[in-house]
Amino acid sequence: MSDYIVEFDKVNKWFGNNFHVLRDIDLQVRSGERIVICGPSGSGKSTLIRCINRLEEHQEGRLVVDGTELSDDIKAIDKVRRKVGMVFQQFNLFPHLTVLENLTLSPMWVGKTPKKEAEERAMQQLERVKISEQALKYPLQLSGGQQQRVAIARALCLTPKIMLFDEPTSALDPEMIKEVLDVIIELADHGMTMLCVTHEMSFAKAVADRVIFMDEGQIVEQNEPNAFFDNPQSDRTKDFLSKILGH
Repeated sequence: MSDYIVEFDKVNKWFGNNFHVLRDIDLQVRSGERIVICGPSGSGKSTLIRCINRLEEHQEGRLVVDGTELSDDIKAIDKVRRKVGMVFQQFNLFPHLTVLENLTLSPMWVGKTPKKEAEERAMQQLERVKISEQALKYPLQLSGGQQQRVAIARALCLTPKIMLFDEPTSALDPEMIKEVLDVIIELADHGMTMLCVTHEMSFAKAVADRVIFMDEGQIVEQNEPNAFFDNPQSDRTKDFLSKILGH
């Protein structure tokens, strides 16, 4: 068995015939590791994490998640997706279902969990993200920050081993960003394996074991946070950090 819960080995992906979105990605993630991925728009960050649960498929190379290699095999894809939770920029909640119904839908239909058990687990996760009092409301009755916390709770209801966050705060008003990041920080403190695409560099400093900088489909640089921010090696990294940190 590998020491790694996620392994990219020379992974390449194209959109259409000519847009080479991931170029020879080599990346190993240890169980419990917290990785923040940053870089300019269009650098392949979101595509990279979306390959982990096969929302995007790679065309070359190997991608192994918790011992299962991702290929066109539907069983392998299902097996991986049961272990991987994902939180998107947009909350992707069903507006016609209550918060509680949004959380129990997948465990009951996909996981065949009995309704009572699914509801108990959903309430536990809503408590974990500090929003259990909103269980019977509809998503549009909640603030953006509350909706994103519901989306995180929904992903946790499937008890994933790995959580993927794709710019989880970019659709939020500034005052709501902290409440969502606080929830993610709390999860990180419990040893969840996490890959988070974000521009929130203070969050990266607080939570990440490793920060990865991507540009033009490649991993340009990676390091633990202090070294990454204080002593970037690549000119592209320096340029990006100067724009985003303003120095």
